[in-house]
Amino acid sequence: MAVLTFLGLAERVLTEERRPLSPSEIWKLATAKGYERELRSQGKTPAQTLYTAIFENARDNPQSRFIKIGDRPARYYLRSLAKEKQPSELEQAASSPASIPEKYHYKEAQLHPFLVRFVYVQFGARCKTIRHGTSKKNEFGEWIHPDMIGVYYPAWRDEVLTFSQMTGGLAVKLYSFEIKKALSFANLRESFFQAVSNSSFAHQGYLVAADISTDEDFRSELQRLSISFGIGVIELDIEDPAASQVLFPSEERDSLDWEALNKVAMNRDVQELLKRIGTDLRAKEVRHEEYDPVLEADQLISTIGKVR
Repeated sequence: MAVLTFLGLAERVLTEERRPLSPSEIWKLATAKGYERELRSQGKTPAQTLYTAIFENARDNPQSRFIKIGDRPARYYLRSLAKEKQPSELEQAASSPASIPEKYHYKEAQLHPFLVRFVYVQFGARCKTIRHGTSKKNEFGEWIHPDMIGVYYPAWRDEVLTFSQMTGGLAVKLYSFEIKKALSFANLRESFFQAVSNSSFAHQGYLVAADISTDEDFRSELQRLSISFGIGVIELDIEDPAASQVLFPSEERDSLDWEALNKVAMNRDVQELLKRIGTDLRAKEVRHEEYDPVLEADQLISTIGKVR
């Protein structure tokens, strides 16, 4: 089988699609068609490698076969094909997202086990899914509840744990997670401020997704929002769970917002979780079976159905 470079892959997709595409759209179409198997090298972040290759080639090479069209997100087209269309046609085509065939069939809830494992490995914390249906929808408005709450129990000696409770110290750390299948300019604002709203009670809050646009302008805006509001961003990899990563870290709060936690606790799942934390602390033993199970990587991958 012949090998492809990243630029060769981009040229093939653009030739077939005959419309401006963002690097993220090019990569999704390439993987949907199976072209990524012909790449000479992928590395751990092939989508980002593709973006960098196209961006730098169009920027630095006067003879580049690629031209940039539009912004937020920037889309690229082949210089040779651009002659066939009027500039207004290209701009109009670049203003709308491409139709991308799905590579996997999965629902947002199927990302929960991926996050559970990542949080356990990365933070040493246990997670619990929070079902929104167990809340009163007319109380305090929406965007109150995260999709998952993580609980970190410090590995303290019993004497230290008892002493901390006697002196009013909090012996656990709470994480809030808002989960989306995909993040792009189309849903960034709503998703991000949903994460801001429902993480106000926790020590750390994260926005989580499996498909995060690699567009440079998008990543820059995502980082700006993360720094401004202290919300971290986690990218899940459903093909290789070990490659999941914290894109931007969350700012850690020194203490919980008890009023905010009281509002979140109108949800029955949160109430039960708080009771469980109290029981575990009193017993000085964490009942792992009471939290979402931590699956092995191969078990996680088997839960996601491939389209092709």
